[in-house]
Amino acid sequence: MNLQEIKKLMELFSSSEITKLNLKNGEFEIKLEKYGTSIVASAPVVSTPQIIQNAESTQAQSAPVASAPTANGDFITSPMVGTFYRSPSPGAAPYVNVGDTIKKGQTIGIIEAMKIMNEIEAECDCKILAIEVDDATPVEFSTNLVRIQKL
Repeated sequence: MNLQEIKKLMELFSSSEITKLNLKNGEFEIKLEKYGTSIVASAPVVSTPQIIQNAESTQAQSAPVASAPTANGDFITSPMVGTFYRSPSPGAAPYVNVGDTIKKGQTIGIIEAMKIMNEIEAECDCKILAIEVDDATPVEFSTNLVRIQKL
């Protein structure tokens, strides 16, 4: 693909309702993704939740789902700003519950950011001690989502 064809492709992508486009032709590959009204041409972004050691809950917007008082411990935190959901769809069972033992890489919830659903995964094998955020609650970067005990 030459530069003129790439520019034309970006113009068509920009004016369409498509939010993601991956095109591969031989060794040439282009990935386009819309965020709001701008176009970003880059490799996919992978968000990994952070684990904060010995931190207190800073979520003041809603009461915790689990009734344990905020205590020192390890947390899975939000890697982005968006809306946190505990289950894959309304009425479905939550990804995790208090008392569950989960493996590294297991989904604990999803965060919707700019109409894109981002799975939040456990960074280590752990036990869920408390769910710190209600379902369908707005969260910010580094909001404590789940209090865990590492295994």
